[in-house]
Amino acid sequence: MSKATRLSPTTKLLAYGFLGLWLVMAAFPFIWTLWGSFKVEGDFFSKADWANSIFGTLTRVETGGSFTGDGYYGAWIQEEFWRAALNTLIVCVCVVTISLTCGTLGGYALSRSTYRYAFWFLLFALMFRAMPPLTLVSGYLLPFFEWNLWGHLSTTIIVLVAINQPFTLWMLHAFFKNIPKDLDESAMVDGCTRFQAFRHVIIPVMWPGVITTGLFSFLLAYNDFAVTTMLLSKENQTMVPKLVSFLGTTQTKGNVMFAVAAVVSVTAPLFVMIIFFQKQIVSGLTAGAVKG
Repeated sequence: MSKATRLSPTTKLLAYGFLGLWLVMAAFPFIWTLWGSFKVEGDFFSKADWANSIFGTLTRVETGGSFTGDGYYGAWIQEEFWRAALNTLIVCVCVVTISLTCGTLGGYALSRSTYRYAFWFLLFALMFRAMPPLTLVSGYLLPFFEWNLWGHLSTTIIVLVAINQPFTLWMLHAFFKNIPKDLDESAMVDGCTRFQAFRHVIIPVMWPGVITTGLFSFLLAYNDFAVTTMLLSKENQTMVPKLVSFLGTTQTKGNVMFAVAAVVSVTAPLFVMIIFFQKQIVSGLTAGAVKG
């Protein structure tokens, strides 16, 4: 590092101090929720003394210990949150698989197309993706009720794929544009068909882009609330709408500690996945930002 770009000790101290403060502020809500998920409701939401949520005063009185797993037991066993987790896994796997299959073929075709309609197709896809999901789902409801398709996982998977497909098309199109056309054209000169060149030459080079797009598609399906709430019946709920149901309504009383345990259960896998795939996610966010 040159002298001009070398940071002074004071600047370094300020930078590390700012990063440390930001880290504490960002991590505190989840750590506090994780800690509180092992307490009883009286401690975690104590108005008399906030220290009760740390020391577990009422938790010791009610359960005999400073920590309790009643929230997790109630959510996962009594309220069958495991079934919602299984439904979420099925929905996410199907959405990612179908979206990537259609997205890689469509993105490759659009990136290699010399016709002007490819640009307008992508533009309409972007407009479709920018629309709020609620405006799109409301159009599906009447035919789904009439054809007795409402409430099933398969129906929700199709709608989520339709909503997410413009995003996968745009993202994969950007990755394919960065691969030289000479690569697949050389394969076709050597005797490959267009599909063989796509399968044996382009896809092996495209794996980082496919993995990145798959991660974003997974996150979109995993965190979806509007579509899954409106299209799934109670027994087929995924984790996010099931979590919200623990909070109760104006007519029914919920169990807040079940919701707190469910929040931790939903968030923890995302933390692990993002840490594990952080490089692919960052490369996806900067895709197309720099062109060589």
